[in-house]
Amino acid sequence: MPDVVADGLRVLFCGINPGLMTAATGHHFARPGNRFWPALHRSGFTPRLLKPSEQRELLSYGLGITNVVARATARADELSAEEYREGGRLLAEKVARLRPRWLAVVGITAYRAAFGDPAARVGPQERVIGDTRVWVLPNPSGLNAHWTAQTLAEEFARLREAAEG
Repeated sequence: MPDVVADGLRVLFCGINPGLMTAATGHHFARPGNRFWPALHRSGFTPRLLKPSEQRELLSYGLGITNVVARATARADELSAEEYREGGRLLAEKVARLRPRWLAVVGITAYRAAFGDPAARVGPQERVIGDTRVWVLPNPSGLNAHWTAQTLAEEFARLREAAEG
């Protein structure tokens, strides 16, 4: 699954791993019902609702997308602890090289596993990678019933406000 990245982004969003539809289409967060693209728009990151096939347009807004783990699975719980740890190591290297202002890991469980931080909560983290600040966002999957479309957009907006400051 190719990253959508450039040097010096405002925010590099980091999904857990590609789902099967994402892997099949080559578009991040491609599954219908995934709320990433609507949350991105409703939070003010993008001026209109982008389709997954328009993902490269994110670069014009200073945004990008990567994943913690490259391997596609039907569900994130199919990933091993070792895959998460190795993914966290590789992600830290990528962030150090690309130097985004913020890394936004989309999924608290993935962040905890990748960075060995079991007490992490949604929101800004103490951890920095070089000069890059880290924010953990809720998983936008439709399966994450703890977060509504509205509360998800509100959390994305908190990050957007921090990234603009």
